[in-house]
Amino acid sequence: MKIVIVGPVYPYRGGNALYVSHLYEMLCKIFDVKVINYKLLYPSLFFPGTTQEDKSSIKIKQVPSDRVVNSINPLSWIKAANIIKKEQADLVVFDWWNPFFGLCHYTISFLLKKKYKDKILFITENVISHEKRFIDKLLTQIGLKNASKFLVLSKIVEETVKYYSGERKIYKSALPIYDCYQFENITNTNAIKKDLEFNQDDKVILFFGYVRKYKGLLILIEAIPEVLREYTNSRLLVVGEFYDSPNEYYEKIKELNLESHVKIINEFVPNEEVGKYFSVSDVVVLPYKSGTQSGVLNIAYGFNKPVVVTKVGSLPDDVEEEKTGVVIEPGSSKELTKGICKVFDLYEKEDFSKNIRNKTSSQEFSNTIKVFEKIISDSENDNT
Repeated sequence: MKIVIVGPVYPYRGGNALYVSHLYEMLCKIFDVKVINYKLLYPSLFFPGTTQEDKSSIKIKQVPSDRVVNSINPLSWIKAANIIKKEQADLVVFDWWNPFFGLCHYTISFLLKKKYKDKILFITENVISHEKRFIDKLLTQIGLKNASKFLVLSKIVEETVKYYSGERKIYKSALPIYDCYQFENITNTNAIKKDLEFNQDDKVILFFGYVRKYKGLLILIEAIPEVLREYTNSRLLVVGEFYDSPNEYYEKIKELNLESHVKIINEFVPNEEVGKYFSVSDVVVLPYKSGTQSGVLNIAYGFNKPVVVTKVGSLPDDVEEEKTGVVIEPGSSKELTKGICKVFDLYEKEDFSKNIRNKTSSQEFSNTIKVFEKIISDSENDNT
C-alpha cells in the first residue's frame, strides 16, 4: 500500500520536520511512502528566526522527498496535486500545524478530493497557532475543509479538532520519543559544565527551545531567586533562539541580580549540540502558559531527564507524577519554585532514569503502523 505525505522534512529544521521524518521511518516498515516536501515553507518576512533550514554539521533524519510546494505560490499547489494524483496512493496525508498554510492545503486537497474521496487524512499537530490572530479561525476552517478524517497527537488537540471535524472520524496517536541526539560529544559532562562556566556540583535547570511569550520563560526567571534559597548551587540554562525581543528577559535577570545564576545561549541549536545541554541538566522545565504538546518533553525523555510541566495542553498526560517529573499550575513563579525544588528533593529517593525508561518503553507512537492500517482499512470500507 502507498501513502503520500505532504509535510516538511530535511532540509527544514524544527519539530514539524522532525515528527514527519519519524513518521516516514515508522510507516516505511510496511508501506510504500512518498513525501512531498516544501520548496518554500515560510516567506522570510513571516519567519522570526535566523534560518528555516537545518545548518547542523551532523544531519539526522534525512528522509527522501520531492521539494515541490511553495506555501505562497498557487502554481506549485497545482503541481503538487498533479504529482499526487499520479501516485495512485491508498492514503494522502497532510501535516497541519499552522493556519498560515490554510489556502495552500485547501487548494491541494480540493484538487485531490475527487480522486481520493475518503482518503485524505490531516494530522493536526496543532490546530490554531499559539499567538492566535483574528484570521486564524477562518484560515483553519478553510484549510481543514477537505479532510476526510483526522489524526491527533494529544487529547487537547482532539477536543479542538472536534469543532472543525463535524461527523468526520478522528484517530489518535502520539509524538515519538526523540532519542536521536545521542552523540559522542555528550559523554564528558564535567567538561561540558566547565565550558558553560558551571561548577561540577551545580544543579542545572534547563529551558530549551525557541522563546516566545506563551512559553513562560519570564515566569521561570522570576522563580529562580526562591529556588536559590533552597538550593544555592542552582543554575538556569536557557538554550534556544529568541523569537521575541530578549531585552525584557535580560532586564528581569539584572533586576533580580541573577547574572551569575542564569546563562542564556540565544541561538538555534544544531543537532550535534542538543545532547550536551540535556546531558548536564538535572531537570527540564516547560513553564508554558498555553500550548498543546511539546517535542522538548520528548527530547528530555530521550535523555532520561525529569521534567517540570504546567497543566496546559497534553503536557500533564505525559508525566507520571513524582516518577518522571512534576506537574504544576501555569502562570505562577511560586508553583515553578515548588515544582523544581520537589524534583531536586525526589532525587534522594527516585531513580528518574529508570522510571522514564519504563514509561517510554510502551510509548503510543509505536502503535502508529496499526493506526494507519486501521485508517486505510476504514477508507476502503467508506468507498464501498
